[in-house]
Amino acid sequence: MGNITAEPVSNLVQQQRAFFRTGQTQELKFRIDQLKRLRQTIADQEDAILAALKTDLNKPAFESYFAEIRLVTEEIDYAVKHLRSWAKPRSVAVPSTLQPAKATVRPEPLGVVLIIAPWNYPFQLVLAPLVAALAAGNCAVLKPSELVPNVSRVVAAVVEKTFEPDYVAVMEGGIDIGQALLAEKFDHIFFTGGTAIGKIVMQAAANHLTPVTLELGGKSPCIVDADVPIQTTAKRIAWGKFLNAGQTCVAPDYLLVDRRIKSALMNEIQVAITQLYGDNPAHSPDYGRIVNDKHFNRLVTLLETGNIIVGGKTDAKNRYISPTVLDQITWNAPVMQEEIFGPILPVLEYTQIEEAIEQIQTQPKPLALYLFSRNPALQQQVLQSTSSGGVAINDTIMQSAVTTLPFGGVGDSGMGQYHGKAGFDTFSHTKSIVTKPFWPDLPFRYPPYGHKLDRLRRWFG
Repeated sequence: MGNITAEPVSNLVQQQRAFFRTGQTQELKFRIDQLKRLRQTIADQEDAILAALKTDLNKPAFESYFAEIRLVTEEIDYAVKHLRSWAKPRSVAVPSTLQPAKATVRPEPLGVVLIIAPWNYPFQLVLAPLVAALAAGNCAVLKPSELVPNVSRVVAAVVEKTFEPDYVAVMEGGIDIGQALLAEKFDHIFFTGGTAIGKIVMQAAANHLTPVTLELGGKSPCIVDADVPIQTTAKRIAWGKFLNAGQTCVAPDYLLVDRRIKSALMNEIQVAITQLYGDNPAHSPDYGRIVNDKHFNRLVTLLETGNIIVGGKTDAKNRYISPTVLDQITWNAPVMQEEIFGPILPVLEYTQIEEAIEQIQTQPKPLALYLFSRNPALQQQVLQSTSSGGVAINDTIMQSAVTTLPFGGVGDSGMGQYHGKAGFDTFSHTKSIVTKPFWPDLPFRYPPYGHKLDRLRRWFG
């Protein structure tokens, strides 16, 4: 669908609005049937999905299945199981002064929504929001990332095999398609990506007063207390950091390590990297590549920061950067000024936990925070003193894979949440309804008021 101009985009949105007005998407059976159809198509296209992810990002099949395909099918299964209870109108209490009356809240779909996806988890991060949008009863237009053309084509194929375009459609292309889509009025825009583009999306949405969900990122800290099993800690940090070659929005961006164990932890991280990817990760079938030359060159400049104690090897032709650990880092270093989004791990140290907390408090709020500690009091201290989209204690990444946990950022790392019920809520409007009988019709509320104010004050005073 390349080279689409504003007119076809506008026509597609109008077609979806017309279909939405038929009321068909309001029916729960229709929603459930469509989600089941999507699940079947994903199963049928699994080999093509895995191949596309391998071609675009060199993702190993295990990671692609675990972090892309399975997370989407889990969202579908969870939504299908719980949709009827989510969509059921709910009664709420009515104050005695307003009786007799009945008050209910009823979730209703928003209408036609736009989902703009990134390139790092390009299958999961376009289809998981779609699951939520369809569960809530919406029509949807999807914009996959043009930086992963093979995955973009597979997403388009999955959608075309499953849905009619007046219900769900994919628009492939670059900036021109994105601009044409953002010029349209949608009922909600769901964007996953970087902060700079998130601001552009929000500005465009403001022209139509369109609500937005922004899933951004940030520099997610990883605090390591002295009282931890160092081998397990090192392996979990290395896995979370170098998964997808570090191109994960919730990857540990930097380490804040108790100085007493810093040397031991760095040694164990080096051991863990060898265990995960062998002596030469360039030859590992389980290690990814940087998405394009622009990002590769950006990351290479960050290698000039500090002292490389592990890795640092690059291959421009294959866009390969080895798993790298940097020491002798300061808070003013270039690698600490932006989200790294690559396989580079800066290490800083602290003496007292209060130092680490204070440094984190001065930074923009991150999408994730990681803490390795056996100390329950220290865990609570960090949880209460820091703000982040989500937290994992004694592990990395896993908080984003729990369907029952809302996922989203706070402050600079985003706004709004999804996954499970939170996704249904994001793509729904909760309509408030009051129903009253015609009788009795008490005269007290009507003019003339006379001395009614005195009585009112006595009742509520």
